[in-house]
Amino acid sequence: MYKALSSFACALLLYSSYSQVHSFGTRSGLNPDMYPFYHGVASGDPQANSVIIWSRITLDSLITSASVGWEIFADVNLSQAVQNGVAGTDSSVDYTIKVDVQNLQPNTWYYYRFTYDTFHSVIGRTRTLPVGNVSNIRFAVASCQDYQSGFYNAHRHLAQRNDIDAVLFLGDYTYEDAADNNPVGERYHVPNKKTTTAMDYRIRQSLYHLDPDLQAAHQQYPWICVWDDHETANNSYTDSAKNHNVNDGLWANRKANAIKAYNEWMPVRQPDSTDPYRIFRKFTWGNLADLHMIDTRLYDRSRQAGTTVSITDATLNDSARTMVGPVQFGWLENNLKNSTAKWQILGQQVMMAPLVIPAGVLGATPFIVNGDQWDGYPYERQHFYDIVKIDSIKNVVVLTGDIHTAWANDLPLPAYDTSNRTASVGVEFVAPSITSGNELPPLITAPVISTLAPHVRYVELVRHGYYMLDIKPQKTQADFVYVSDIATQQFTVSEINHYCVNDGETWLNACNQSALPSDTYPPLAPMPLVAGIYELSTKNITVVQILPNPFVDEFQVMVDIQQLDIITTIITDANGRDIFRHQTGQINTGTNVIQLTTPNLVAGVYTLHILGKYGATKQRIVCVNR
Repeated sequence: MYKALSSFACALLLYSSYSQVHSFGTRSGLNPDMYPFYHGVASGDPQANSVIIWSRITLDSLITSASVGWEIFADVNLSQAVQNGVAGTDSSVDYTIKVDVQNLQPNTWYYYRFTYDTFHSVIGRTRTLPVGNVSNIRFAVASCQDYQSGFYNAHRHLAQRNDIDAVLFLGDYTYEDAADNNPVGERYHVPNKKTTTAMDYRIRQSLYHLDPDLQAAHQQYPWICVWDDHETANNSYTDSAKNHNVNDGLWANRKANAIKAYNEWMPVRQPDSTDPYRIFRKFTWGNLADLHMIDTRLYDRSRQAGTTVSITDATLNDSARTMVGPVQFGWLENNLKNSTAKWQILGQQVMMAPLVIPAGVLGATPFIVNGDQWDGYPYERQHFYDIVKIDSIKNVVVLTGDIHTAWANDLPLPAYDTSNRTASVGVEFVAPSITSGNELPPLITAPVISTLAPHVRYVELVRHGYYMLDIKPQKTQADFVYVSDIATQQFTVSEINHYCVNDGETWLNACNQSALPSDTYPPLAPMPLVAGIYELSTKNITVVQILPNPFVDEFQVMVDIQQLDIITTIITDANGRDIFRHQTGQINTGTNVIQLTTPNLVAGVYTLHILGKYGATKQRIVCVNR
């Protein structure tokens, strides 16, 4: 995909060969009222009688595992109990809690929370899918939320609007880069390195999930998610990635690490327990729509042919190269042929509509602009088009993320032109980014696109936000929603661009106004206060994560500091004797990662003490044999 070229230089304070701390700027501390569920709650992958609910527990006490209660209610006041249970968690899943709640009623909103001892999480709100006749579905469709590029104002807005059935997130939930020199709002990445290990990906997921605006959006709606490339590495494919080199270790290990962390931290249901790399799955809203979430990135994609590639290039036209591969394609084809729903919605990552520079414009031969999109896999795209045509699949709508810009496209066949727009197999809506910057080549401007690509009915290359997808029996409409600013948390919202496709047609029309919901929605779940820096706690220091634990001779501690402090780290044995001590030094407020190297520890159970002038905490750690 198009990706900002940022410096990998960072503020790294190296204190000795035994200890280093990565300090990442002044920002809001953890909200003490949310203890021990600092990462909020989330839900996802709803079915007619089930839904995933999720949280993560962060305790001050020494634990190797925890039992966490969960409760489901029919009302926001939590007076109508529906179900409850207990779920276990430990370091093998990074202390996340994921419950697949069964035996729920279709088409029903629920409220839920998690409990530990006398503490409660914030209340989440979720819903199950309807069955039978369905008159309306409303999705917020989003992607690409580089933490360092700006504030998640779009998430704050969609969390407050209360006219959404589910959020569809089409990838790039996290980014793998090291910390930038000067990120927006001092939103530095942690850890301050490219993510490659399981520990790296877990800490990066933790950082993103601590954002209060992202938490708010997760709190109010079920999410249906799929990964793109940055959850692992830029321009990834099955066997490697553009942003992967020999110093990053084996690709198979890196991909497995990223997917493990993703499955731990995201409210997704693995569709095949024997295949951890499979994320493609289907959701049905009665007789109105089937949503097919597919993976165009990691499952069976061949290596990209290049960035800008001549359409006569032999590699580009190799019929053996795949975007989704035969297993996933067979699954999708079977779904489409056997569906009884009116609308066929595909949630996926990269743009399907072509973007080709004709011969004579910038060279003697036509070339594609981006080989990472479906343009780079024309044989398999044609295979999909053939299925739609031969099997008379009606009302195909493709939803896309990845390129940080907003588009509304027809999906043209060879006979397509401005006077024959019926020569299209369906339509495509591409989401703008939540924050990530666009990096289209300078010559690819909106006027150029409109001139060279008449099937592109709308394009916006600058603004950030999401789109609302409103599906009714007679038409499907996308309303593009933009926030005015991501550099500060003060913003306004505009929703002035609307495109729709009518039932039985395969081309887009401009609409005059936003689609209105047919249904009413229950009260939003009460949100925690998030303004400003929270009042200082007397303990000042909270351990968010220790990774890995158990460890061999080094580990990282992710801590939240509420007041600038001078920190000392001490390790004691079972008898309370100091066996390791280091003056880590001054740490700023906000999220920090301390890396410790302890080459002389023997295998056993120890206590890690983190001491400061304004507070202290301790955690159990385990050293294993080398």
